[in-house]
Amino acid sequence: MRKLFIFGYLMAGLATLGACSSGTSLTPGAAIPLVGSDQEVLGDQLRYPSDTTATPVCDVQSNSATAQCMTVKLATPASTSAPTGGYAPSDLRAAYNLVSAATTSGSTQTIAIVIAYSDPYIATELSTYRSHYGLPACTTSNGCLSIVVENGKPAPPASTAWAQEAALDVEMVSALCPLCKIMVAEALSNSVSDLGQTVSYAVTKGATVVSNSFATTESGATQYNSYWNHPGVPITAGAGDGGYGVGFPASSQYVTAIGGTTLTKNSSGTFSSTVWARSGAGCSAAIAKPSWQKDAGCKMRTENDLAVVADPSTGVAVYSFYAGGWVVFGGTSVGAPIVASMYALAGNGKSLGIKDASYMYSHGTWAPIASGSDGTCSVSYLCTAVPSGYSGPGGLGSPYGLAAF
Repeated sequence: MRKLFIFGYLMAGLATLGACSSGTSLTPGAAIPLVGSDQEVLGDQLRYPSDTTATPVCDVQSNSATAQCMTVKLATPASTSAPTGGYAPSDLRAAYNLVSAATTSGSTQTIAIVIAYSDPYIATELSTYRSHYGLPACTTSNGCLSIVVENGKPAPPASTAWAQEAALDVEMVSALCPLCKIMVAEALSNSVSDLGQTVSYAVTKGATVVSNSFATTESGATQYNSYWNHPGVPITAGAGDGGYGVGFPASSQYVTAIGGTTLTKNSSGTFSSTVWARSGAGCSAAIAKPSWQKDAGCKMRTENDLAVVADPSTGVAVYSFYAGGWVVFGGTSVGAPIVASMYALAGNGKSLGIKDASYMYSHGTWAPIASGSDGTCSVSYLCTAVPSGYSGPGGLGSPYGLAAF
């Protein structure tokens, strides 16, 4: 059962948050001032089964008018000093064959991270992550980091849940594309309408690639599909963390739909992937099949196009003030900024007319996702990986290098 907490504005809290937004060092785990409506996340058996090892960060939404972020936190204590688990930037670059590209490409690209509400600690979190891993500074003063609000409105209130999502997203872009500019695009709420308008606004403000780490059910949400239609601007979306089933906007024909994997680092230093059991996937009930998808078991848009790390047990190291410091995150939220970074590293944001995933269906080198399932279904490949070729949860596979972008 969900609880909704409403916090009034506190003058002292506002002063503290103002200092934080400029990058002031703060102590994770200290009293946290909240500046608006916020949700305590308890999970939901319908969308995320009971699990003592990991819990969703954002509250499960009961209707298609609102979306939830797709971040899952591993249930291990946070560290205030250094990461105690989770993949580092060097691991992710090695897993997807991006070691060289990550240090030389992306400087002409701006990746927009679309979130609901705001994260007043984002500058400090970004600075801490990048400093720890020896990445170049990304600040508002050097022009790397920018923050925009839906349709130029005043900043929305903070949310402890969505702020953790924001930290994850900007840090995954930092890991894969440290030379990219980062635009944090804040929606006024987690309504699909506000989030969609924020996607469009980010494009008008110069985003060359857009990352969406949130999902909702298709029913009713697809009326907002046009907000994701931006020819020339690649847009990524996580498929969801509730197992077999279709989520929006990942089911949109205008986005690259990203499923989740369990990413295992082998003793040799190589990586292998299997389907994460909670990755979203399936056959859309609302979006027509794009011409570039040829699988025969779904007459509508099939989700997903590809898949990358999402299992929190093989998750990524993230620094988040609201999470208490260094934690390990998973969820298909991880994949949206990672794949957005791949588009940026390839230099294809606002340059080759890409607006969907069509190019990758005839290009690219793919690491197979040959085993695993995210549920049960009547057409087996829609929920179960296949030894070779396309599957619902794994898509075309995990990208290996940038040829698919």
